[in-house]
Amino acid sequence: MKIVSYNVNGIRAALRKGLVDWLAENDFDIVGLQETKAVREQVDEEALRRIEELGYTLHWHSAERKGYSGVATLSRVPVLDRLDGCAMPHVDCEGRVLQTDYEDFTLLNCYFPNGGANETRHRFKQDFMRDFLRYTQELRKRRAELIVIGDYNIAHTELDIHNPKANQKSSGFLPEERAWMSEWFADGFVDPFRSLYPEKQEYSWWSFRGGARQNNKGWRLDYASVTDNLRERVVDLTHWKDDVHSDHCPVVLELR
Repeated sequence: MKIVSYNVNGIRAALRKGLVDWLAENDFDIVGLQETKAVREQVDEEALRRIEELGYTLHWHSAERKGYSGVATLSRVPVLDRLDGCAMPHVDCEGRVLQTDYEDFTLLNCYFPNGGANETRHRFKQDFMRDFLRYTQELRKRRAELIVIGDYNIAHTELDIHNPKANQKSSGFLPEERAWMSEWFADGFVDPFRSLYPEKQEYSWWSFRGGARQNNKGWRLDYASVTDNLRERVVDLTHWKDDVHSDHCPVVLELR
């Protein structure tokens, strides 16, 4: 099984850059898109029809604010149930979490807040991380096998960012954000990439400035966490840096 996490930084722009053809060329089972920046009605109907012809059902959770945030999950695997949001109205109005339940696991497709705009958004992000951890703790009492994909907007360790010293005070690499990631992975979740490749440096996001992508000066902001009870099913986790529909790249989790 191949599960993809991909921040497309605007689904309409990604479609213009060949996203549907890319989906057709690859045999994915579930694709979680983040930062869709659109409601379904704003997306080209022909493109949506082609995606459905590839065997995907489309599940949307958009922000109330037009052109902002939003997630969508494309699934070739039968979805038993779905839930928009995470029981936090002030977060759910921004379209940040979409839950789909499958026979033997639950998937959360997430777009974590970016705290870099100002102190208010930094606090919003901190509150979200605290409350989201509690939410997943409760969810796991009912759905023990959990996969949490998405743009976490945090680089966890110095291996996950090209210039850690220069970014000590940058949102996304702040001590409190990195500490939360450590708490997350100590609370029953596994980072498959770091588990498989303890010393490897790969990134999932690059600035548009200064040839950052060409020079591989990036950040690993996108993850596919799995609960400990799914660890043995993990085959691989890869970053498809050469697939360019966004300033992020696809993160592909392979499971038995």
